[in-house]
Amino acid sequence: MSDSLERNTKISQLKASLVKKLCEVLDKSSSKGWRKLGEIVGSDRRFKVSSDDMEMCSLKVLELEGSPSLMLLRLMGERGCTAGHLMDYLQTLGNQDALQCLKPPALQIVIQPQSVALICGHNLRLSCHAVGKSPLQYQWFKSKEEVPNSSSPDLVISPVHLKDAGFYICRVNTGDDFEFSQWVQVDVLNVAVSYGGQSYQSLDGRMKVVIQPQSQRLHVGENLQLECGAVGRPIPRYQWHRNGVPIANASNRKLTIPHAMQDQHGRYRCEISSRSSNNSERMWTNEVDVIIAPRISVQLSGAMECSEDDIYAIGRDSSDFFLNSIPEQLYATDKVALLIGNLSYQNHPQLKAPMVDVYDLTNLLRQLNFKVVSLLDLTESEMRNAVDEFLLLLHKGVYGLLYYAGHGYENYGNSFMVPVDAPNPYRSANCLCVQSILKLMQEKETGLNVFLLDMCRKRNIHDDSTPNIVLRVTANIVFGYATCQDAEAFELSSSGFTNGVFVKFLKKRLLDDEKITVVLDRVAEDMGQFDATKGKQALEIRSSLSERRALTDPILPGDSADLLHAHSRQWAKAHELPESMCLNFDCGAQIKLGFAAEFSNVLVIYTHIVKKPEDMSSCQAHVTDFTQDLDVDPKEMNRETPEETGIYLLSSCLPQHCLYTRLSSLQKLREELVFTVCLQGTFASMDDDHPVHWTKSVNIGKPLIARLDLHRAMRRNSCLQTCMMPHSPSHSPCHSPGPEHRLHPHHGSLQAQDSNRLSPQQRYLDICEHLQGTVGGCRDSYCDHLSQRRYDPPYDSPEGLSSSPGRLSIPIEATDDIDELQTVFINSLQPQL
Repeated sequence: MSDSLERNTKISQLKASLVKKLCEVLDKSSSKGWRKLGEIVGSDRRFKVSSDDMEMCSLKVLELEGSPSLMLLRLMGERGCTAGHLMDYLQTLGNQDALQCLKPPALQIVIQPQSVALICGHNLRLSCHAVGKSPLQYQWFKSKEEVPNSSSPDLVISPVHLKDAGFYICRVNTGDDFEFSQWVQVDVLNVAVSYGGQSYQSLDGRMKVVIQPQSQRLHVGENLQLECGAVGRPIPRYQWHRNGVPIANASNRKLTIPHAMQDQHGRYRCEISSRSSNNSERMWTNEVDVIIAPRISVQLSGAMECSEDDIYAIGRDSSDFFLNSIPEQLYATDKVALLIGNLSYQNHPQLKAPMVDVYDLTNLLRQLNFKVVSLLDLTESEMRNAVDEFLLLLHKGVYGLLYYAGHGYENYGNSFMVPVDAPNPYRSANCLCVQSILKLMQEKETGLNVFLLDMCRKRNIHDDSTPNIVLRVTANIVFGYATCQDAEAFELSSSGFTNGVFVKFLKKRLLDDEKITVVLDRVAEDMGQFDATKGKQALEIRSSLSERRALTDPILPGDSADLLHAHSRQWAKAHELPESMCLNFDCGAQIKLGFAAEFSNVLVIYTHIVKKPEDMSSCQAHVTDFTQDLDVDPKEMNRETPEETGIYLLSSCLPQHCLYTRLSSLQKLREELVFTVCLQGTFASMDDDHPVHWTKSVNIGKPLIARLDLHRAMRRNSCLQTCMMPHSPSHSPCHSPGPEHRLHPHHGSLQAQDSNRLSPQQRYLDICEHLQGTVGGCRDSYCDHLSQRRYDPPYDSPEGLSSSPGRLSIPIEATDDIDELQTVFINSLQPQL
């Protein structure tokens, strides 16, 4: 390496071993050490080492293995100081030992080999070049063994075979001096078919996925093996994810889980990344289903056990007997969840907890293999369109879950969710009726319908409508209400962000492998022990669930596999993040632009300086010029910490030392998202420190939920059709279900009664009310522990006004025992004696 090239080397690019040795010399010297060096550098206007900087360096002696010299060198490097400048300062300092550390060695490797992944049958080339006194001798090694005929700077293996995979290193000799290159890994992939029908003869170092994981079906105790693979230089890195959560210690191409258990089923995919000095890439493999079914065995006698396959050897009659006695494992054909949290109301009190509640439930449900869409602050049309998109993901056997947190109310057994743009006062025409959504879910023949409604259930005296919703009698409905009928739900008072009372306890139980009603029962018991809301808020459960269905049930697509994949693609549309990118500016600076999703309609953008010119003393990149559709506050853009821009929940997952911007309400985006990245820099050679600007326009398309165009007018199949159709009991045919179809309130509810003690009319109203499911909403301020009430309409029921569904009329479709049900209905209309 020439002296001029050595002098232009940035301090930050010096070898770590050299810097360590130099710092040891400067730290130990009292008269010619780092303090004197700092004074010399401080007198040079180009780098401006201040007294505050020197004090910061001195504090490093208080840290374990802290080095003031290392801190000083870092400050100098950040301000554009090169090795040549440093040598001049050390010459002025007169520290020959420190100068000796910077002298070029007799032998130095200037081009290091790079790790690479390639396909079996292609050509492998590894390069290592050094400078020093001639002659130079090269020798390549694979692990500890010399590679035959490899005494040149380039190691070529043509064609490469699977056995050539491994770790390589090169030794360079000149006389008695020698240096080793860095270790590199060679990964050889056995790919039988070319990727996409194309040849791999020229990859140009770019990363490409060539092996996709495949879906697996296995039994408990068997080994789970998934494999993926990518080619490129440098070698790709791998991180496997299950249900959107990274798997610990799963950073190899092949994922092996020995003796897999049933709770390890789910959706698996791998994140593949590649990072070099000039670029970074990231891509994902396909997401695949892993189904782990329990082993089925039958005990024939005290000394004999056989599997399901062996039963048929015993005889048809006996096998039928044993098979009938085996408990059936329940499956979902898919799992889909819609989570809505409304907190920024235009005409009603603001809320805090819905954001935290939706975020926590999103992460938990993803661990249970749910496809989750999580949305904040939706208007009426946006809520209805979101429900329509949710319904598109449902089909026969799917587990559908709807969680709502926000203002709401309950009238005549019907529950209403209040959008953020609802007027004051609001009526059913301005809100979404939960029972109408249930009706549309029933039409999809779903396997399980779960409604978790975190809202008050007070009566809305401004709303006299009674929706005409015809519900079928199905044994797969579960309602979990945050509070009892005509009661309030609460937020906890806190200066920070905390869960509401319901989710505070729900999230501790949600992953339990139990029937969903059992899970909610335990949540109710936990809430009952909470002193802050004891006697004020109690969880109520209403269910018609006749089977042991749990949120942990595995997914078995069955005959609907093609439909499942189509729906998966539909769901994926709302969760596609823009790829991170590097922007190169004319001045020589390079900026990384990264993206993260906090919710399905909240995007985080962060900028990071990857490289800046040597003569640029400071450099900063920020984003600007966003469309007015998003209503972004400039004061909360390009902040130095995530929290300053409102990113409280995702902050620990974001890279540090960036500028952060949070874009919410992506559902309002009408066109592709185009914005400007502005680079601002100052140069040491400019006395006035006047910043210079460069700009680049960036188009990232429609990210996340924006692809679904929820801003459009309400669609033809909206749940609006099932709302706002008043009727009277005397004009609507209504059938009461038989005892086997009744939905009973949770035994801990204030509304719970022994059904055997009810009159026919009371029993009929109770049945209809339960089939409706009731929701309402508010969180009220009630004591020092509680915050504002959640979701109460701006009017309370007047004294003496009953919230009982006295005018309730909910037609029920029944498919059997019509005569008996008709009799129950007629008897229910008789006056009470």
